[in-house]
Amino acid sequence: MQAHGEETAMAARSGMDDGPRSVVVVGAGIVGLSAAWFLQERGVEVTVVDRNGVAAGASWGNAGWIAPALTAPLNSPAVLRAGLRSLADPDAALHIPLRPDSAVLRFLTRFAANCRPSVWQHAVAANAVLNEEAIETYDVLVSNGVDAPVTDTPISVAFANLRNADGFATELRHLGPRGDELHTELLTGTALRDQVPLASPAVATVVSVSGQRFVDPGRFTHALGRAVAERGGHLATAEVTGWSRTGGEVRVHRRVGAPLCADAVVLAAGAWLPALTGRRARVRVQAGRGYSFTVPVERALPGPIYLPEARVACTPYRGGLRVAGTMEFRRPDDPLAPRRVDAIVASAAPLLDGVRWNQRHDLWVGSRPVSDDGKPLIGVLEPGVFVAGGHGMWGLAHGPATGRLLAEQITTGKQPEVLRPFDPLRPGPRFAGPDDT
Repeated sequence: MQAHGEETAMAARSGMDDGPRSVVVVGAGIVGLSAAWFLQERGVEVTVVDRNGVAAGASWGNAGWIAPALTAPLNSPAVLRAGLRSLADPDAALHIPLRPDSAVLRFLTRFAANCRPSVWQHAVAANAVLNEEAIETYDVLVSNGVDAPVTDTPISVAFANLRNADGFATELRHLGPRGDELHTELLTGTALRDQVPLASPAVATVVSVSGQRFVDPGRFTHALGRAVAERGGHLATAEVTGWSRTGGEVRVHRRVGAPLCADAVVLAAGAWLPALTGRRARVRVQAGRGYSFTVPVERALPGPIYLPEARVACTPYRGGLRVAGTMEFRRPDDPLAPRRVDAIVASAAPLLDGVRWNQRHDLWVGSRPVSDDGKPLIGVLEPGVFVAGGHGMWGLAHGPATGRLLAEQITTGKQPEVLRPFDPLRPGPRFAGPDDT
């Protein structure tokens, strides 16, 4: 009874009886800042700390899509087949080193085990809630002071092969419960050229997917960071080396400087998440590096283009075109490989006209945190320690929805039912069943 009394007194001192009053968020990308913003909505004092500052990672260099209709989990059987083929092609869109280090090898073993129809379909169903809340949560942020434009647009999915377009339309219908609400249109001829003025004659058809959005990702994330600061949040730049708990307090340790102390911590460090979770999380997270660059164009593009046959995404960006592509399983701190940029150009150039490929600038490589089972990690790692990461290529689309749901769990102490599939302590892959043959 005495121990219980001490525990109750400690909870009262820390504010944990009514939820934490202070939280340190590790990571100043879209996921971490969204968690901070929605925690502030619930009256929590927040400190956000990042090794390189706001939007220094994948939240700067991605394609900027808020496209719930297209957010397919990566662990599909088709991706596994493409990965195996890529072993013989160093310029393939999905690149796996022939001699991966031990951490990458362990991840790939688990990832391959999860590239089964049943696991992929489970990930699709789980991620549907993040898709359904993606647009709304951006509306909440913008209407409450996040000063950055969000553009409503169809996304034009361009194909050289008509059969591939039919297969894509079929896959869209399997990506979530909102398929009956999804509006698509098949464009050819003049309608195709009007919507995609940069399409080359090699493009035979375009599937126009309505009801999507895009942003300048760096601009939006910086605006979100300013909003957090203006609401009283503290933003710090420091490398976090770990965390510890003492009673009801969590200490976040920095390489330089005294620990940051709070009632709870949110680990939202992107591809660096495994260094902070250690072996506590059973699901493995690996850096899936993506590349982007900007090129001038001769004709304005009204909205994004996706080239699935080349696995390249293109978005209007500051008067030009941001071109993003590739998935490269290497260490997050490895340098940019110019060969990967050349491969993106080689695959996309035949499908686009009026693009000045030789004038590319703002070359960027960044690491997306890819989970081994197609679902992010959102929830409790241990008392007072929460995780938000592993969204793969869809951190920008799913970040605000993740932040809102996690803030609810942190402040109420109750796991929302829709977050159960994302539990960081969920078990790893199981052996294939009869539905996976």
